[in-house]
Amino acid sequence: MEKLKRTLIVWVSIYPPLTIILAEFDTYLSTMSLPLRTFVLTIILVPLMTYILIPFWTKVFIEISTRILRVKRWN
Repeated sequence: MEKLKRTLIVWVSIYPPLTIILAEFDTYLSTMSLPLRTFVLTIILVPLMTYILIPFWTKVFIEISTRILRVKRWN
């Protein structure tokens, strides 16, 4: 179950910013070669995920889990 939670956190952290970056900068990115485009995307996304999004979503999931456990204890 723990791996599933981590997988979900990573997916929630990467899908929206990746989609937004591809949609907003498609005209610029499409002119680049695939290796350069991949490099640019990883330069932006890896730090964003590591320092902002994954910690944020981890806290959100912990809060949700805590609330669910509290409700279960009262029932």
